[in-house]
Amino acid sequence: MPPLSLYLHFPWCIQKCPYCDFNSHAVKAGIPERQYVSALLADLDVDLALLPVAQPLHSIFMGGGTPSLFSPDALKLLLTGIRQRIDLSPDCEITLEANPGTFESAKFRAFRELGINRLSIGIQSFDDAHLKALGRVHDAAEARKAVEIARQSGFDNVNLDLMFGLPKQTLAEALSDVHAAIALQPSHISFYQLTLEPNTYFYKFPPKLPEDEAIFALQQACQAVLAEHGYVQYEISAYARAGYRCRHNLNYWQFGDYLGIGAGAHGKISLNLPNQILRTAKTKHPEHYLALKTMTNSETIPLAQLPLEFVMNHLRLKSGFTIDDFCERTGLTPEALEPALSSCIAVGLLIREDQRIYCSEKGWDFLDEILEKFIP
Repeated sequence: MPPLSLYLHFPWCIQKCPYCDFNSHAVKAGIPERQYVSALLADLDVDLALLPVAQPLHSIFMGGGTPSLFSPDALKLLLTGIRQRIDLSPDCEITLEANPGTFESAKFRAFRELGINRLSIGIQSFDDAHLKALGRVHDAAEARKAVEIARQSGFDNVNLDLMFGLPKQTLAEALSDVHAAIALQPSHISFYQLTLEPNTYFYKFPPKLPEDEAIFALQQACQAVLAEHGYVQYEISAYARAGYRCRHNLNYWQFGDYLGIGAGAHGKISLNLPNQILRTAKTKHPEHYLALKTMTNSETIPLAQLPLEFVMNHLRLKSGFTIDDFCERTGLTPEALEPALSSCIAVGLLIREDQRIYCSEKGWDFLDEILEKFIP
């Protein structure tokens, strides 16, 4: 069976950012912590009953929203409940997403004592003007303080989220953000472009963004700085020091299995290859999620769709995939990748070395064109 991960979604934030299309809702009258934890554990029971084989969790990721708004007592109740239901691998990676506006020393020491061993901090920028334009509730000083508190609390595996292509952002400002992040010596940096997603404030009232050519030049310059300082790009927007690649996200991209628990969460469960690989989705609005006894909707990935689903994930990785990876994770034969695979290799979008297939430099920039060839 593929490795098994667990994603837990926490749908509340202090306020909704204008660019955010995630399932998040501004806190209005407090968070029903215990009620939500109970719902998460009941949700987990339902999905665990689907698994054909008992296996330990490879990773846990608490995302949102802002999971760090929850109290240590609530997360202790949650993690205790998870451990009572399923084994964790000895080296299980347990990530908590956090925003700088929620950092308190005692609180994060307690998080670390619960066994949470990785923090992902949503900084986005170290420029106060850009932070204000992005609707963030923190400033640059609070961002730096958050990293300091994380270190003091015992976290040595810390990711920092940074955005580029911001409204009116210059090359110098983007480079300043990257240098500021590197100076804090995180183990991992997520560096991704601001996009205007449907159903967001920015989509309805779009800010003026830099031209595409300027954004591309800015991205390349920043990537060069990250590489110079030992942050190796292993995925489209992920850069890590040696030994600190995000195991949870790697499991997504390598077409592993994961349980998606919580309001609006999605999962993937392999029941029987290739005929029963399920995609699961949970009721989206937190109030509706808490009110329902049946939370999971699932559908089987059609066989014809499996090659696209596989390459859409694996080709996000610089290392690509092997033919054995494809057969092992889908249950299909290599012929199921044809003729799209040979077509992409012929035009130089993909490279094949022995059994490994990965994007060329050209293919990396035209990933959508590659994926179109795999659409059934």
